[in-house]
Amino acid sequence: MNILQECKGAKRIGISGHVRPDGDCVGACLALYQYLHKCMPEATVRVFLEKPADIFSEIKGFDLIDSTFPGEETFDVFFALDCGKDRLGGAEKYFVQAAKKINIDHHVSNNGCGDVNYIMPQTGSTCELIYDLTDSGQLDRDMAMAIYIGMIHDTGVFQYSNTTPDTLKKAAHLISFGFDFPRLIEETFYQKTYLQSQIMGRVLMESIRFMDGRCIVGLVDRRTMEFYEVEPGDLEGIVNQLRNIKGIDCAIFMYETNPREYKVSLRSNEKVDVAKVASCFGGGGHVRAAGCTMKGTFHDCVNNLSLHIEEQLC
Repeated sequence: MNILQECKGAKRIGISGHVRPDGDCVGACLALYQYLHKCMPEATVRVFLEKPADIFSEIKGFDLIDSTFPGEETFDVFFALDCGKDRLGGAEKYFVQAAKKINIDHHVSNNGCGDVNYIMPQTGSTCELIYDLTDSGQLDRDMAMAIYIGMIHDTGVFQYSNTTPDTLKKAAHLISFGFDFPRLIEETFYQKTYLQSQIMGRVLMESIRFMDGRCIVGLVDRRTMEFYEVEPGDLEGIVNQLRNIKGIDCAIFMYETNPREYKVSLRSNEKVDVAKVASCFGGGGHVRAAGCTMKGTFHDCVNNLSLHIEEQLC
């Protein structure tokens, strides 16, 4: 796939990613924005995302992200990054109406939703795909930093099983551009506010182990979110902390979005394919990291998830 060839002649280009954008989504969208803005200065390039966390504000182009999703926008080419069109949120209308639709993703559950699809589930992050698909001669410090941030977030700072020797070679090339990568890792991946640490501590304290201690579940209901005045973005990293507990093969974290409706995050080691579990409930993701939305009581949701997890653990 040649991105510039696919965009040849385009006057208006749009870029978006999934709702509740994470580091890989934000990094990929802004890296692609920088690349197209540099290589196609005659074209208008727009980025649409739900408001990302301020920890990503150092990425060039962050202040140009449109989170209002105005009604009338038409594009010659529109990119859906790090997801299928059903997770684009307010930007889905632009993707559907675009003259050419391009989908770039690394989630195993994505079958491709564009006229042109580049879906590579074996790759650790969508940012790594952007690295592969862009001309290395156009790479500069700002673009390298955007790609690097996405790579560290979706590989857990290169500790997850989706990290390959090629991933590390690319990361080595990126940091050669001279940005302060130790600080970026600390400030965008590890550092938590006091409030985020409080809510994580409460979830860990109230978590429940089951299935002979091999699974664990944590919950934040609406009442608790309102008490602590936290937003969904403040809950990032909790499911990974649950999975890091010794002896856990599969971790579940749920937070209540509406009465009897939960956003579910799943993490596992090599024994459970959580993308397969999430797909049973209309979700998806990666083999070791996936999610879905479920309705019912907390206990109903856990019981339904358990049936599919237990099949793989037996």
